[in-house]
Amino acid sequence: MKRVDSEKIVAVSDHSGCAIADELHDVAYSPREGDGRPYGFIRYNTSHYATLKRVVDIIFSIAALPTFVMLCVIFMILNVFWNAGPLFFFQERAGKDGRPFVMVKFRTMRPAQQARGPNDPLEQSRITPLGKWMRQTRMDEVPQIINVLLGHMSIVGPRPEILEFDRQFRREIPGYEVRGNVRPGITGYAQVKQGYTDSIEMVRTKNTLDRYYVDNMGMRLDLSIMLQTIGVIFSFYGAR
Repeated sequence: MKRVDSEKIVAVSDHSGCAIADELHDVAYSPREGDGRPYGFIRYNTSHYATLKRVVDIIFSIAALPTFVMLCVIFMILNVFWNAGPLFFFQERAGKDGRPFVMVKFRTMRPAQQARGPNDPLEQSRITPLGKWMRQTRMDEVPQIINVLLGHMSIVGPRPEILEFDRQFRREIPGYEVRGNVRPGITGYAQVKQGYTDSIEMVRTKNTLDRYYVDNMGMRLDLSIMLQTIGVIFSFYGAR
């Protein structure tokens, strides 16, 4: 199977906005000969990498628990002034193989009047003052280390989609189900290269980037994404 260099696909993404060349899509994600399944699916389930990845997830999450507890205390105090309401936000998301799980985040928004659709823009007016800072720095994602410890998520992987959106995208976007072959992540390749998405076209781009990750996943790529995530946190890149 022919592989595509990461810098090449990133260059196309960076210079074309939401459009990734179809040529790259076809080359990077053509099925593995013999069984029709994506190459990334085979490699993930047969290599020692899957075991090592899970060990790293657990160690990292346990190490982050004191920070999580400290943030809980700080945000409980600050919420009184700039984010009135519950500390946590719980939402059903699509996990590995499309199985639903309840993801936890620090709450950053006021309650919605009606459910948002996959093509609806984010309601900026609902974001609280403290919530805006948490979203910019990605601090709202920290509670997901609990999901990692429970086995729902990984530190690095495609971001878990809202369950209803995931089912719709599986029907409308060819190959979207490939990203579900692995555990979703707190951070991911699409997050550091693209950022927040709120339209079907942006989701198509995210899907291409996620499928690139599934096809090329390994500890080296995971480490690169984790390091790039640090830069994203301090630059506020792609935040909404």
